[in-house]
Amino acid sequence: MGLGAGSLLLVAKRGRTFFQVVYFLPVIIATVVVGRVWQGMIYNPESGIVGWLKLYGLNLADPLTQPYTALYAVASVDLWHWWGFLAVIFFAAFRQVEAAQIEAAVIDGASFFQLLRFVLIPAIRPTITLMMIMTIIWSFLAFDFVYVLTQGGPAYSSEVLSTLSYRYAFYNYTMGPAAAVALVISFFGLIATFFYVRIQQKEGL
Repeated sequence: MGLGAGSLLLVAKRGRTFFQVVYFLPVIIATVVVGRVWQGMIYNPESGIVGWLKLYGLNLADPLTQPYTALYAVASVDLWHWWGFLAVIFFAAFRQVEAAQIEAAVIDGASFFQLLRFVLIPAIRPTITLMMIMTIIWSFLAFDFVYVLTQGGPAYSSEVLSTLSYRYAFYNYTMGPAAAVALVISFFGLIATFFYVRIQQKEGL
């Protein structure tokens, strides 16, 4: 989503600054505020969009209360919060591509999608790789939205490593398992960093 929005910003002739602000706005809002807004205005079965859809015959339950949808509902909030940041990063990377390459592709008759596939995306591959690695690392650090929206429930269906470590430490007061889970989180982050360094070294050769 971030890559697609960044490419659309590149071809936008008017309102580019406005859309950058709109895309980036969720990032600067506190995660607790974002979580409560989604919980009360979208997922709420009485006053939110879920409740509004019931008026049109769609009998939807609060996705945060269903074990098979809770994790996806939390992930959707996290996605909405971060994709604008990636869009702005990719747009900035696109603007660093040499104008001569773009002009040559346009003169050769390349369409926008061909320009994107054969010129722009290969040119910003290091940025894409970095953002993929950072997204993986951030995913292991996910805590705030899960804690605000579900606290790992219902029935531990939205439990992630960070909330598991928090529950061990501050609910069960078992610091050993909490430290072990935190170490696992650090280990996964180290693996992601290792692969990024290897990719950077390979591209440098």
